[in-house]
Amino acid sequence: MEIVRRESVVKQYDRIEELSDLDQSLLALAREAMENAYAPYSRFIVGCALRLQNGVIVKGNNQENMAYPSGLCAERVAIFYAGANYPGVPVIEMAITAKALDYEVKGPIMSCGACLQSLSEYEVKFNQPIRTLLQGQDGPIWIAEAGTKTFLPFQFYVGELKR
Repeated sequence: MEIVRRESVVKQYDRIEELSDLDQSLLALAREAMENAYAPYSRFIVGCALRLQNGVIVKGNNQENMAYPSGLCAERVAIFYAGANYPGVPVIEMAITAKALDYEVKGPIMSCGACLQSLSEYEVKFNQPIRTLLQGQDGPIWIAEAGTKTFLPFQFYVGELKR
């Protein structure tokens, strides 16, 4: 038997003022996107802002539906828009933030597994990680330089498909 471990490492910042101006700006754009979310059922709104290699910013937010599986998370709204409109342009970084309408979200929020798997596809496609900033309404900010592998260390890769 062998034990296999993969380590997850994030940088944690206690105040937004500790971040670069570019990082603060990307988080602000994610917050702006969050305000347009449609989440009447969960009352948990999420915003995502992607910075593409060409400098374009793409925003997304969660869009719920009474038939829950028909909705879509902010991350997938943003990454699919980027893929449809800028198919050859890598995403270099993204910021994700959230707030709840009925309580305070303290600390970073994590993408769901479906979003992480979808994001990882774009990392594989362009052979580079998507630097990720995470923040809730309050509390610390996490930055993951290694992209989705930080949060989904045993993700499924297209290379594992036999052709």
